[in-house]
Order: sequence, then C-alpha cells, then structure tokens
Amino acid sequence: MLLLGLLAAFCIGMSKTGFSGVSLISIFILADLYGAKASVGLALPLLILADLLVYPAFRRHGSWVPVWKLLPPALVGLALGYFLLRDVPDGVARKIIGGIILLMVGLQALRRWNRGWFDRMAASRSFGAGAGVAGGVATMLANAAGPVIQLYLLSVRLPKLELIGIGARFFLLVNILKVPLNAQLNLIDAASLLENLKLAPGVCLGVLAGRWAIHRVSQQIFEGMVVLFAVVAGVRLLFF
Repeated sequence: MLLLGLLAAFCIGMSKTGFSGVSLISIFILADLYGAKASVGLALPLLILADLLVYPAFRRHGSWVPVWKLLPPALVGLALGYFLLRDVPDGVARKIIGGIILLMVGLQALRRWNRGWFDRMAASRSFGAGAGVAGGVATMLANAAGPVIQLYLLSVRLPKLELIGIGARFFLLVNILKVPLNAQLNLIDAASLLENLKLAPGVCLGVLAGRWAIHRVSQQIFEGMVVLFAVVAGVRLLFF
C-alpha cells in the first residue's frame, strides 16, 4: 500500500513540471487506496507541496497576469465543485470531470483543423472564462484540473516553459484556497496529514524527475503528450 501511495505521490510531483495528464494516474491510485472522496483531501497537501517546489524552479517563466484573468471564473468553478463534491455521488462526479477534459481535447483538435477561427475564439473573454470555470470544477471535484488548464494555455500558443510557470502560479494559489473547503467537508484531518508525511518523499522525487524530463522534450512532442494524456484520462473517467 505504501509503495502504491508513493507512486501516486511521484506522479503528482511529475505532473507539476508540465506532464499534467500524469496526475490522473495518482487520482486512480489514491481513490483505490483511500476511497474516492477521501482521496481528494489526502492529495491536496501533496499538491501544495509540489506547487511550492515547482514555483521557485519556474518563476522566471510566465507571469501572474494570466493567473488573475483565470482566477475569477475559477472561483466560480470552485464553488460549483464544492456543492457537487458535497452532494453528488462519486460516479457522477467522475463523468463530469471526464466530459470537461474531453471537451478541451476537442477544442485542441479544432485548433489544428481551423486555426484562424480558433485563434479568434481563444482570444475572447468567454473562452478563458469557460476554461477557468471548468478548471475550478475539476480541481475541486478530484484535483484534476491540470489537463484542462494546460489545454487552455496550449490553445493560446504559449511555449512549454511559460505554460509551466503560469500553471505553477495558478495552482499554488487555487490549491491554497481549497484547503478550508476541504477541511469543511472533513476531507483533511490529522490522520490524512500524517499519511501525507509518509508520501511526501514521492512528490519530491517526481518533481526532480519532471524537471529533468521537461528540458529534454521538444515543444511538439510536449503538446502531443499533453493531448494524449488528457484523452486517456477523459475516457477513463467518463466510461470506466
């Protein structure tokens, strides 16, 4: 059980360096080990630890400006996700997240098919607002907003290191805001924090591995991996 938990923590750390779809592996493992809803609260401190490690490493890349644009709709999504997490069965929540991710993949495919139209749409406020709300819902329900936000940032054609820097800022802020909400739902307690201490080394190793890999993967391959991980994650959540 501890080894599987450490593997999940490793995936969390690696996902924060740009391989966001890998985080879905941790969601499946932690849900199997601790239960679907309990795993949400268990994962949150591990995600914050990873954010605190990644943000200094990529602070030269990106800025806070896109974060402030995404934050208001993300807060709306957090509120919706809070009530869904409180009231909706686990199976329904999984399907909602899977549908959100596959929608973003479809938009990414549309970008390649009709780039001119898509670029005009991506520049609109409504598109960024929709991504923010979807990301807020997904991160509150299952800490699964990584693919959603990365696909949005890819749609506005950001270089991979800038994308990671913006993502690090966004998730550090949002995950800290989620702590009182998770605590109110009794998903974070003394027992879960003790389990976090056991799994923290896996997060650190995952961040180190991700930092090594991200500088050795080209932009084209990186974008392909983001989309591939997102498709697999979305299908898995929606249908299985």
